[in-house]
Amino acid sequence: MAHQGKIVNGFLKAQGTDIVNGAGERIILKGWGLGNWLLCEGYMWLSDGSSRFDRPRRIEAVIRELTGSEYSKNFWEKFRDRYITRDDVRYMAQLGYNSVRLPINWRILMEDEPGIIWKEDGFKLIDRFLDWCEEEDLYVFLDLHGAPGGQTGHNIDDSIDDMPRLFMDQDSWDKGIALWGELARRYKNREVVGGYDILNEPLRPGLTNEKNLDYLLPRLAKFYDEAIAEIRKYDTKHMISLEGHHWATDISVFYKVYDENSLIHFHRYACLPGLESFRPYLEISKRLNLPLWLGETGENIVEWYAAMYPLSVSLGIGYNLWTWKKMNCTNSPLSVKKPEGWEKIIAYTKGGPRPSYEEAQAIFDQYLENIKFENCVKNEAVNIHVFRHPGCRVRGTDFDLLPGKGITYSGIRNEGNIYGYQTETGMKIVPVSDTPMDKRFFFDCGWDQLTLEMEAGEFAVYSFEKIEEGCRLKLELSLSQNASLAIYQDDALLSEVKPNDSAQKQEVIVDRLNPSSASRFKVLVKNGVIRFDAISLLAAE
Repeated sequence: MAHQGKIVNGFLKAQGTDIVNGAGERIILKGWGLGNWLLCEGYMWLSDGSSRFDRPRRIEAVIRELTGSEYSKNFWEKFRDRYITRDDVRYMAQLGYNSVRLPINWRILMEDEPGIIWKEDGFKLIDRFLDWCEEEDLYVFLDLHGAPGGQTGHNIDDSIDDMPRLFMDQDSWDKGIALWGELARRYKNREVVGGYDILNEPLRPGLTNEKNLDYLLPRLAKFYDEAIAEIRKYDTKHMISLEGHHWATDISVFYKVYDENSLIHFHRYACLPGLESFRPYLEISKRLNLPLWLGETGENIVEWYAAMYPLSVSLGIGYNLWTWKKMNCTNSPLSVKKPEGWEKIIAYTKGGPRPSYEEAQAIFDQYLENIKFENCVKNEAVNIHVFRHPGCRVRGTDFDLLPGKGITYSGIRNEGNIYGYQTETGMKIVPVSDTPMDKRFFFDCGWDQLTLEMEAGEFAVYSFEKIEEGCRLKLELSLSQNASLAIYQDDALLSEVKPNDSAQKQEVIVDRLNPSSASRFKVLVKNGVIRFDAISLLAAE
């Protein structure tokens, strides 16, 4: 049964490879992760990772050094109250998302001391957040992003020495199991909780000059067994979300079904936004008869979003993007303005001069103002591209999968390996230039340096949503040889056009689109050859 009406309607559960709510309605999760709120990451504060400002315990130490203990205590109270508010949740729902992933550092909920000591202020933050999400009709996945001792062995888990001590030290293990038992006990009756994400990105791969951690994989499987058993003592209703190792990309740990009401959670960054990036997960989903969740992904240019997430949905896989808000960015829905003098803070963390207490406090005061929802910059292009609304640009290579035809459009041409990536489309995908461009950012995979070449009889289809009166299509070509094109909207002919014969970039505009909540536009080459760079849905003027 397709979803209709209210989203949060009973507990989510696995039904074969689907996720359904309490009414039996299929739910495709679409949402954002709230990085930096309950577990800070240095890059979201414009630290490049080479400083001692890369993880919560180090960020806390630097702020205390620069501002003093009393200011630091007040800073974190204000930060927790302001970084994510009811306004953020309301805006997320208004944009059309239906779920959120809440990353949690264990030190928010437990004292870093001998024994088990709960911190009620931390649970109150979660309680309040769940109330907001309940009001706005968003499911929440509780994500143990930083487990006791650390489960990854990197800055993202707040580890002390870049080793995943959750799997190495008994005290950390015991605290981790106890924490999941307590979360289950407290939230067993909250339907707004979509599920329990047991561990974020456990067991990093071996990095430069660092030991490979794969020998701990049996311990990861054992932790999943024990954590699930502890949860089920209190809670038999909620879904369990399980991630593989190596940044949640390796599926080796899924040698069995750990719990019948569970999902396979994987992450995808810096990959070609095509079927090949989903294939291993689709195969394990089918073998274990469990649903998939692309539970963390993003940190790319918005056109990559327009390619990756509609494809994910077409495969029946929900997604959760990373991350909702960070400083000075264009690829999150909200951008925090950089405070004046912020460079002095970052310079200090790299051994530079220390600002005075007064100057540092003034800079952090401005930061606390800038993180408020009303003071953030809204990057509307992000959501426009995630949902393919008017204003969205889709690269020619990112065409729809076709029902009944699988991945093959022409059935005759496959160029194979391009820039180190194996393409499996059946279409001719070629580099824009003979000289590959350098990476422009860490998660750049070079995919947007490719274009689609089509000849007579070949076609590609692109889906968009919210086609309004006055919307137009813009087609971008970089080669046209004796070509004529036919453009269709939902199989109805819109226009026939003959581009100029040229190896130079040119644009073709198609107007008189039919208003529709969603449409599929087909570009058919009737004669000649074209290189099709992109298609845009232009908003009405």
